[in-house]
Amino acid sequence: MNVTGLNNLIIILIFGSLILLSFLKITNPLNVNKKANFCFGVFLLLWATFWMDELALLIGFSKINVYLNVIIHFIQFFTPLVLYFSIVFFTNPNYKFSKYDLKYLILPFIFLALLVILSIKSSAFVHLFSIVLMLIQSLFYVLASYLKIRKHKKNTLVFSSNANEIDLSWLEYIILSLFLMSIIITIYNMFFFLSTLNIFLNGISFIIILIISHYSLKQKEIFPLDEKQRSQIILINEQEDLIEAKRKVVSDEELVALKIKLHQVMLEQQPYLDSELNLIKLSELVKSTPHQVSYAINSGFNENFFHFINKYRVERAKKLLVNDKMKHFSILGIAYESGFNSKTSFNSTFKKITNQTPSEFKKKRTDL
Repeated sequence: MNVTGLNNLIIILIFGSLILLSFLKITNPLNVNKKANFCFGVFLLLWATFWMDELALLIGFSKINVYLNVIIHFIQFFTPLVLYFSIVFFTNPNYKFSKYDLKYLILPFIFLALLVILSIKSSAFVHLFSIVLMLIQSLFYVLASYLKIRKHKKNTLVFSSNANEIDLSWLEYIILSLFLMSIIITIYNMFFFLSTLNIFLNGISFIIILIISHYSLKQKEIFPLDEKQRSQIILINEQEDLIEAKRKVVSDEELVALKIKLHQVMLEQQPYLDSELNLIKLSELVKSTPHQVSYAINSGFNENFFHFINKYRVERAKKLLVNDKMKHFSILGIAYESGFNSKTSFNSTFKKITNQTPSEFKKKRTDL
């Protein structure tokens, strides 16, 4: 198979993979992060349209009608915007559209006007301006998506004790890849307008799609399904800046009492052994509000929720790792017995707190 044939095969695989993955995300058989996955599926579908021209040539279709071409390019312009809103729903499933969101339509309709002008009369300047506008749109929303994920990663530590699988790290890496791809493809189009994407760019695109498929199909529900709990957690996230500013939520006397209660509950009831423990569940155990508990952990213990819970888990794991009765347990078994939900989460959290992996800790203690 020559290079052209291989490139054609990759184009078919890219288009087919995106259509299939889009269908799976929109139908969402796992029923997780519903709004976010619906938007993400639409994003994948829009992304697939960028290979329609090349696919049409491969299967012998004649050139696409000028007006249909305008419509397709106009729809394609929404691709980074739809990706951004999928991130919005991943980080806040309660988000609702309002009239203020109409501002997001300004650039698309400017782009539509440019497309109409180009369909009437070819202009190198208008063409270049439309490409620059698409680049600006892509880079802006990719950057906005990246920053929103970074904030979400920080927020997960406020309400979740096992944040590794819900912090959207997989999306962060994909967005960085898309950021680079946007620049490369736009520059390529500026200099090779009449050329199709070469095998190198198509190959990278296909690899990114495979990575997206792997991680997006194994995602977990980020926020509690219970609407009341979900709303409370989202409210805590929105008010986190106030907590960081040390705004008093309870008096100093109440803070001391709440700290004692928290420590007592952690020692006597060991809620940290529940791998699904979150801020809402803990606040119910200490009979306080999530906001007050979050404030007590932040201001009273100078920690976030994630670190507060996991230091208890790590202490239990340290005891189990050197316990002769637990010798038959694997590292994964110790992780589960300590409240962690995966070996990866256990290793990364244990090392973050102790500066050594569980295996290193066990070996050093055994050698003593």
